[in-house]
Amino acid sequence: MAITDIEKNKTPGDKTEKVGSGGNTPIFEVDDLHLHYLTRFGDKIPAVAGVSFSMKQGEVLGIAGESGCGKSTLVNGCMGLFIPPLNPTSGDVRVAGESIMSRTHADVRKNVLAKKVAMIPQGAFNSLNPTRKIKDIAADMIASHEGNVNRKELYERLRDRFNLIGMDQSILNSYPIEITAGMRQRSVIAISTLLNPKMVIADEPTSALDVTTQKSVIKMIFDLLDKGIFSSMIFITHELPLLRHVAGRIAIMYAGQLVEVGTTDQIVFDPRHPYTKALMGSMLSAEPGQKQRKPVAIEGAPPNLAKPIFGCRFAERCPEARKDCKGKEQEIRIVADRQVRCAYAS
Repeated sequence: MAITDIEKNKTPGDKTEKVGSGGNTPIFEVDDLHLHYLTRFGDKIPAVAGVSFSMKQGEVLGIAGESGCGKSTLVNGCMGLFIPPLNPTSGDVRVAGESIMSRTHADVRKNVLAKKVAMIPQGAFNSLNPTRKIKDIAADMIASHEGNVNRKELYERLRDRFNLIGMDQSILNSYPIEITAGMRQRSVIAISTLLNPKMVIADEPTSALDVTTQKSVIKMIFDLLDKGIFSSMIFITHELPLLRHVAGRIAIMYAGQLVEVGTTDQIVFDPRHPYTKALMGSMLSAEPGQKQRKPVAIEGAPPNLAKPIFGCRFAERCPEARKDCKGKEQEIRIVADRQVRCAYAS
């Protein structure tokens, strides 16, 4: 998929342990985050293992990987939203230097979500109450964070915001079923960012939309970023070619870990980790020089995280695996100006 008129400026990769660290003070930091699911038998299943990255104001980080790699679990951790059976194991998440971990669920709901970190979900229809008008859904969200508010003033505030982002104000008086899928998704985006959060996490926001509508939705998201409605964004998808035109940097996730992090061009056109190479090779792409390439499926399946894993998590499927890969834990290191979790990548 190509969205060339939305392509953003790319930022050079940093040669540091954390993505985006150094230079300006990070606006969002994830520090050695470990998350697990607790089974009814009391077993802990590690779903996210040692993820670290940081972001500066104005940055867009793309996170990609197969279904089940831990992207959605990481999203919940980044919002401090731990609903059983998901639990934090260790690590920290900070917004503008303030930790959002170790807070009560009620505190996170009232003072973190939508105010500091907001999420744009992929299923707009499932996120909107079909029995409520768009304006009332938005009003309820604001009231839940700001307490009792004057409804007349609140509706005026909503009209101003919809006008700012170029949306027809008549949508405010519509029920979700009365508007198109694209307008529902744009309404969700508008409502999610009403309180001007510092960080927005877009979890596959265009996956259920046609190509034309995808383009308009992505343009709207970046218009909000350019207007300063929010400061930075994590864009999560399984479509690497889409990230080529959305993110300045990309982090590839596999079995709960980040395996390669670099600039968008590095990841798309010059991947170094065997999994990143396989992931790119398994996708259709309209990028120059890649149109004629036939996609090749990745053999095997991701590891069962309920069982202990020794060594590289991709070793069983890796065409470049060596004898000691299955018994040697792989650490992040710098390869060709990007971070790679592979001892033999060059």
